[in-house]
Amino acid sequence: MNGRDDISTQKTDDSHTQNELFLLPCPRSINLSDLPMNGPAHVISVMRIEDKTIPPQGYRVRMEAEGIRIEAADDAGEFYARKTIDQISAQCKDRLFQGTIEDWPDFPVRGVMLDISRDKVPSIQTLFRLVDELSSWKINRLELYTEHTFAYRNHKIVWQDADPMTGDEIRELDQYCRARHVDLVPNQNSFGHFERWLKHTRYRDMAECPDGFTYPWKTFSTVGSTLDPGNPRSIELIAGLYEELLPNFTSRNINVGCDETWELGQGRSKANCEARGKGRVYLEFLLKIYELTKKHGRIMHFWGDIILHHPELIPDLPRDVTALAWGYEADHPFADQAAKFAASGIPFFVCPGTSSWNSISGRTNNCLANMLNAAENGIKYHAHGFMITDWGDGGHWQYLPVSYPGLAAGAGLSWCVQSNRSLSLDRRVLCEAMNRLVYRDKAGVMGGIAYDLGNTYSQAGSTTANGTSLFKAMSRNLADCAVDKKQYKPWLLLAARDYARATASAVRNSRMTRDDAHIIRAEFLNAGAMLIHACNRALMALGEQTAPDRSVMLEDIQRIMKEHGRLWLARNRPGGLKDSLARMESRSDEYEVFNERTVQFNEQKIPKPRSRQRGSANKTNRSVRLSARKKDGK
Repeated sequence: MNGRDDISTQKTDDSHTQNELFLLPCPRSINLSDLPMNGPAHVISVMRIEDKTIPPQGYRVRMEAEGIRIEAADDAGEFYARKTIDQISAQCKDRLFQGTIEDWPDFPVRGVMLDISRDKVPSIQTLFRLVDELSSWKINRLELYTEHTFAYRNHKIVWQDADPMTGDEIRELDQYCRARHVDLVPNQNSFGHFERWLKHTRYRDMAECPDGFTYPWKTFSTVGSTLDPGNPRSIELIAGLYEELLPNFTSRNINVGCDETWELGQGRSKANCEARGKGRVYLEFLLKIYELTKKHGRIMHFWGDIILHHPELIPDLPRDVTALAWGYEADHPFADQAAKFAASGIPFFVCPGTSSWNSISGRTNNCLANMLNAAENGIKYHAHGFMITDWGDGGHWQYLPVSYPGLAAGAGLSWCVQSNRSLSLDRRVLCEAMNRLVYRDKAGVMGGIAYDLGNTYSQAGSTTANGTSLFKAMSRNLADCAVDKKQYKPWLLLAARDYARATASAVRNSRMTRDDAHIIRAEFLNAGAMLIHACNRALMALGEQTAPDRSVMLEDIQRIMKEHGRLWLARNRPGGLKDSLARMESRSDEYEVFNERTVQFNEQKIPKPRSRQRGSANKTNRSVRLSARKKDGK
């Protein structure tokens, strides 16, 4: 069924009966009678329950004729009880009914990790708003993924163009989070993903491969990304970063990253890795980092991907670290990974993702299946936490509200899988919960729009891991799109284009009561415009006559870029915008140099293939591929 014919076109009243309540998360037990309360929601008593009949962070709400009584295991439980009452009151107004709610979480830790290192660093006001939203959905942990976006005093060359977080801002945000029972956890990648540092001469000697390296997918990077574990300056650098970063946080945890050390063993550590094993070399550097975290009295959390490639080394990990098992596809092997960590006795989290990055508008179906997979296996193997990741790969082109379906579903599933499973399985439930509690849309359309626009990728036919074919069409040059024709079918592209246009345009029917409603509408409209442009680029690469003229495409991308810049600044700092826009500007450059008979790449003119000359076309396509590779330094 097309979503626009279902819930997204139904209007909701300003108040609802008890049978129409949508709560986020849905409590594990809610029993309301037909007896009305005598007045509006008013808490008349709060009691701490210390006999363990209510688990930690849990609560019991008794809605009686004269008012509401809260029984809570702790301060967090009382806070969550009040959030549940707020959600009921917002929907029922003065039509409250007597009854009882009993609730507590499946996962003690329910977190969100927001990428602030892929170009986009949110303003402090955006972060405050996000904390308010997440805490109202009972999320109790926030991490800001950091590679180079903290203003380290002695490393200005690394962050000077990024508009980074400062110590003062972190302390202010930490206090704001604490008041809402959110643990703001320091996050500093400490082994891999160091390219923003290693590209500078000052740090180049600390690189495993200072002259570049080859990724597992065979492309070449001219800049190293992994620290040389055998260089004493590497661990000294990390020690200095922790000395400055950690005092700004009250959390007793730290996420040190250490994922995707792509080139380990390719460069300066090659002989050591060959002699002793790459896994052992990795582990020894990880243990040096562990000692630094212990010095600061912190519990070390780290991404578990590398150690899972060397499962024989898991027993050598300290018992007081926490491994983060991450994966972002619907069928990710959380069961296998969780079983390995559980068998070792190492505490671990399951970490799915919003699927928003490398997509423009999300991958709704994949995201929801990924969330449920992580939650069910996390429960089965007794994971200590559930952390939703929201990355910004590829220029961070997606807008924050695109991630709300994943954040909302993940918040529900991490609280109680049993009572919130329908968030991932029933489109109507998630859309209506978002209409009322996320987008706050009286017209009842925004939940469906976000859900459906996030499924545009499936309309285009071809699917790809960790992204979408439409994002590739938007982010790659036309020559590469033309070479990779198998990903694109003209009739599916036309269908996806119409689908994106119809879905995004429906945002004009929304009646959101949020104070950023006008920004959300514009964000979804521009996301729709990017999807349409991506379809047209793929059609152009295929040589389809249904593709717009290049002058039209040039005007369109310039309009998209201008709006992208405006919307970026509405929620985020200016730093990083230039890098994000540069990826779109290269598309604009293509249209400017591309005429009816020639395409110009890297100051070379290459004949455009004629459709009737098959041999000539094949030869030309090969030339385009070689030229494109030369341009990319490959």
